[in-house]
Amino acid sequence: MSINYDFPFFLLLGTVLTGLIWLFDSLVLAPRRKNTNPHEYSGESINTGSSKEPVITEYAKSFFPVLLIVFLLRGFVVEPFRIPSGSMIPSLFIGDFILVNKFSYGVKMPVFNHVLFDVDKPERGDVAVFKYPRDPSIDYIKRVVGVPGDHIAYYNKALYVNGKQIERKRIGEYSGPGENNLAHEYVENLVGLEHNILIIPSRPGLDAEYIVPEGHYFMMGDNRDNSNDSRYWGVVPEKYLVGKAFMIWMHWDSGIGFERIGQIIK
Repeated sequence: MSINYDFPFFLLLGTVLTGLIWLFDSLVLAPRRKNTNPHEYSGESINTGSSKEPVITEYAKSFFPVLLIVFLLRGFVVEPFRIPSGSMIPSLFIGDFILVNKFSYGVKMPVFNHVLFDVDKPERGDVAVFKYPRDPSIDYIKRVVGVPGDHIAYYNKALYVNGKQIERKRIGEYSGPGENNLAHEYVENLVGLEHNILIIPSRPGLDAEYIVPEGHYFMMGDNRDNSNDSRYWGVVPEKYLVGKAFMIWMHWDSGIGFERIGQIIK
């Protein structure tokens, strides 16, 4: 079992340390202070001498509840992420701040990433956050295209799932932010789920076929010709799944994008 010494680790460390300081003070130091000056604790006098609560204990009592709440929410319920690249355009833009449901794909022990119990499995079309298989310290976000047992093929920039070409309808040339190349925008119907994708005709495509093994998932970016995804580095193990992205709660690039706040990710 490996531990990534990143923000979740230091959040856990801070929670444990402040909790231990508070506990040690309550069980050991506080009774000693009471014995040193019993009148102070009975309300008969006020003493600012050696029986005063240490500053480190005051800080621990202040920070521990906050750290614990943040740790539990971030570790088991919802975690915020910021989109740093254009691989999911037009669904997600650079500067989108998203919320990820942490228990969608199973409740995991934070930091150690051990599955406590299963909840649900990823489905084709889910926008999922996961640990990059070649460097698990990096978080990636892509769309689930293949689930265990699927036969995935990509030829002439067309996607096939289990021998069936995925339907798509061209909208026109993409005119939104974040993509400087001449891109064509399509509505793709991925086994019943419609979402928009981009194809850049001037860029060469990667033609290949894949069989998704058990316990793994095939991921692709919606910006098909500008995405580093499973076509290049393989499938994602289930243990690397972080959660399902479900909402944009803020957008900040060169300024606040109010029109994107509160959008549901589909």
